[in-house]
Amino acid sequence: MTEQINDIINGSTEIHALKISQVKNYLAQENPDAQVIAQMRLDERKGVQTALSKFDKDNAKAAAVRAKIADLCSLEAKLRAQGYQYIAGVDEVGRGPLAGPVVTGAVILPADMPAVYFNDSKQLSHAKRKALVADIEKYAISYTIGIQSAAEIDASNILIATKNAMVQALENLAPNPDYVLIDAVKLDQYTKAPQMSIIKGDAKVYAIAAASIYAKEYRDRLMAEYADLYPGYGFEVNAGYGTKQHLAGLEKLGPSPIHRKTFAPVKNHL
Repeated sequence: MTEQINDIINGSTEIHALKISQVKNYLAQENPDAQVIAQMRLDERKGVQTALSKFDKDNAKAAAVRAKIADLCSLEAKLRAQGYQYIAGVDEVGRGPLAGPVVTGAVILPADMPAVYFNDSKQLSHAKRKALVADIEKYAISYTIGIQSAAEIDASNILIATKNAMVQALENLAPNPDYVLIDAVKLDQYTKAPQMSIIKGDAKVYAIAAASIYAKEYRDRLMAEYADLYPGYGFEVNAGYGTKQHLAGLEKLGPSPIHRKTFAPVKNHL
């Protein structure tokens, strides 16, 4: 088909020489020639116009994603312009469940990160999160997890445990971050780099969104493993949150070793 396309570009062949299937295949290629597309728009065949409509919709969607990524990256771009190189995003997952640990992710992304759309992890399917975790592990400069168990949560409180998990994740990064962006939490105990706390940061900042996705996928996988160890609570489905199934299991079986015993209604079943 390459020869036919070249002939169309130089004017020796008309667009009608292409079959509808060839038009679709050409439009699916990366960076199709604008001159060829312009000629396709003059082709009145219904199949060609349908293919062009899909092409235009896909391009508009891709442009919207690029614009959203640029918006998510804007704060990090400003910080890089100020000389910061290793900017870590930090977020937690699992503050609210009745069982299991609180998990934090910390991620440092490169300035030339490919256009991967990280979004609030709670809005994504498991399959999409899993694919994005693969992108994080492929492209990120560094990515780590911090964990505080149910027992550690009970020994302090969920806020302190969350902050401890965040510090743990940051300490495990290599190289050390020179700036830290955190979702809604101020880490007074972390003094190795300047930091900024951002409300709803997982929907506003690229690295925080990546950290949120990484932490949630890790925790969900961990809770699925706990479901095998402690059946009857539905951990593989509810990830430790207080669903009807979970509460029924708690009523029937009592707390498991990974339940947070200072959380109501768990403490009512001790």
